[in-house]
Amino acid sequence: MRTFDLTPLFRSTVGFDHLNHLLETANRLDESALSYPPYNIEKHSEDAYRITMAVAGFEEGDLEITSKGQTLVISGKLRKEEPKVEFLHRGIAGRSFERRFELADHIRVDRAALANGLLHVDLVREIPEAMKPRTIKIEAQADPKLIESKAA
Repeated sequence: MRTFDLTPLFRSTVGFDHLNHLLETANRLDESALSYPPYNIEKHSEDAYRITMAVAGFEEGDLEITSKGQTLVISGKLRKEEPKVEFLHRGIAGRSFERRFELADHIRVDRAALANGLLHVDLVREIPEAMKPRTIKIEAQADPKLIESKAA
């Protein structure tokens, strides 16, 4: 396993503590937890993204989407009782899940929809006006003031 020492980076930066937390969290992830349910992350434009998750067998009431801070949590729990059926093969997993996504700054959930066994979560980046680049007008002065120096 490869480890990275980011100490030099954190000596010269301020406010990037969450990056260290993200890297530590990524190292602790269980690979089996990442396989269910399968999902895609799509980029539709510079500021629009979509997470599509395969949730066959789940209904709207079985799914919960929570956005808190910069973390998006999608969880599913089947609420209905299964009929007493003997399966010869069970390939459609109907187990509970919780999937977490760390969102970048200014990303928010726009909407979510469930269609044909796929959960679509649309995300948009909304940069506040104060953070957008702006052009500063340069005004010409009619009578510029000169600074004179005294000779000694």
